[in-house]
Amino acid sequence: MNPEQPDKKMTTLKKTLNEFSGFALFLFLGILFSRIIELFLFQTSQKLPVGFFELLYKGFIIDVLFWLSAIFPAYILFLIISFISLRGAKIVFNIIWVLFFSCNLLFIYYHKTALVLLGSDLFGYSLEDITQTVGASGVLALGTVLLFLGFVALIIAGLVFLRPKLSINFIPAGALVLIAGIVFMFDGFPNLRPQYEQDFTNNLVTNKTQHFFKAAEDYLTQTTYKPDIYAENYFDLLERRIAQQGKFEYTATAYPFLHKAETTDVLSPFFEKKSRKPNMVFIIVEGLGRAFTNEEAYLGNFTPFLDSLSKQSLYFKNFLSNGGRTFAVLPSLLGSAPFAENGFLALQDKMPNQLSLLNVLEKNGYQSSFFYGGDAGFDNMSGYLDLNKTARIFDEASFPETFAKLPEVGGFTWGYGDEELYEFYLDKSADDTLATPRLDVILTVSTHNPFRVNDQERYNKLFENQLQRLNLSAEQQTQRQNFKEEFATVLYADASLKRLFERYRKRTDYDNTIFVITGDHRIPEIPLSTKIDRYHVPLIIYSPLLQKTKEIASISSHFDVAPSILRYLNATHGIPLSKQTSFLSKGLDTASTFRN
Repeated sequence: MNPEQPDKKMTTLKKTLNEFSGFALFLFLGILFSRIIELFLFQTSQKLPVGFFELLYKGFIIDVLFWLSAIFPAYILFLIISFISLRGAKIVFNIIWVLFFSCNLLFIYYHKTALVLLGSDLFGYSLEDITQTVGASGVLALGTVLLFLGFVALIIAGLVFLRPKLSINFIPAGALVLIAGIVFMFDGFPNLRPQYEQDFTNNLVTNKTQHFFKAAEDYLTQTTYKPDIYAENYFDLLERRIAQQGKFEYTATAYPFLHKAETTDVLSPFFEKKSRKPNMVFIIVEGLGRAFTNEEAYLGNFTPFLDSLSKQSLYFKNFLSNGGRTFAVLPSLLGSAPFAENGFLALQDKMPNQLSLLNVLEKNGYQSSFFYGGDAGFDNMSGYLDLNKTARIFDEASFPETFAKLPEVGGFTWGYGDEELYEFYLDKSADDTLATPRLDVILTVSTHNPFRVNDQERYNKLFENQLQRLNLSAEQQTQRQNFKEEFATVLYADASLKRLFERYRKRTDYDNTIFVITGDHRIPEIPLSTKIDRYHVPLIIYSPLLQKTKEIASISSHFDVAPSILRYLNATHGIPLSKQTSFLSKGLDTASTFRN
């Protein structure tokens, strides 16, 4: 045995540790620098929920624990590569560090823009959907791209000139790796991470990159389907339904959702019965949350028309959507269908056949139509509509050139605003009491990032006027001012609904129409108070056929709507229903008092 061999190995180990320590300390400084920049950027757009230095301190604790957890496996990888080539290891880690900080910046920017953390929900989107969402949000604006490229250039310069100067001696470098190994073994000591009562504050101090990679790891390594109930795109009432499965009589093990239909008719006592089947008009308002809708909205009431309409309606004030993004609303609202792994629509051509409002009513003499100001192919909505035999699908490609689109931001727009959508809808829907009864589904898009509408200044002034009417403190008014564009588009959506109803009341079919108004989810760009806040939306069922109105405090969700509507039409107009169904619900709860 060559006595020089152990010395050579020790020398290699020392050199490897010395080189890696430079990368580790550069990562440490970069993460802390990113934290400071993140809070400064956040402070420029809105008021911080607690003091700057408190957030900085709490964020540093999380960042240091993340840093220590990350550098131990990073060192193992560096060591393995260095046995082949130390120079190669340095090249690989330079590339990894550039990619890491680039992703870190993108995750920080995403949170600053959307006010939610990016997690495994990213895997539920196609590249086309991501491109459209990013483009419409203005992220690809020239100034933003140049700032990003400048940041990347700064990281590269730091790796070339600063990183070699950060290397430390063998003993402290070895101690650092040893401590990192201990932290890694205990999963970063999660109990040491600060916790606030509000999710908004917790999200702010969370390390955005750590959150994404942890969510991605859980998603990619799971061997069986396990929904991420903390993902910002998901709210699982399915567990509640499964917990109640004793109340369902399931009929086929090969079809685990199939059970006997047992929905009770709770709606017909509220309505006048006529000989003709009523038109059903569903209006799904993008981002319409209870936080700023109607009385008792904790952010203030920014929907004066909807508030007045709710007093003439069946108004469910504690209602929930079943997803934090738009792709969940059609299958849950119209088909009481499960979320699946990445959303029911993400099943693409594997979406199973199902009974829904669309195909059941289409089979029973209704004409079904879908109206959307954007691209109906987004999130595979058109695929779901086709599967459910929707007779007519209108989207932005259907609009005449005389209609103006929403203002472009960075060369992108979501399509047509609510005002144009409702006008187009009225032009395309028959005003004829003798015509085929209709099921119309309208999905708006204006109340979506980047929150720009035509005649923007008018709605900015409406926002200022509404702000003065609300009983808010000076601090609360300042907080609302931070989200002027968001609240202005909510007022625009409310005003557009008012004009739709003003025009619809002049139609001959108005007296035999039932309107169902809800939100797909709550706007996330206005800070959320809790996780469930994202899913708290109103449900308003309004019709001239209503004989009595009611404010309903019991909890229901989008899952409950289709079963109740079908049972109502069965009871009043004899629409036949299957004796078996896959619906996740038995229907709406119309109790006045709060209950779950």
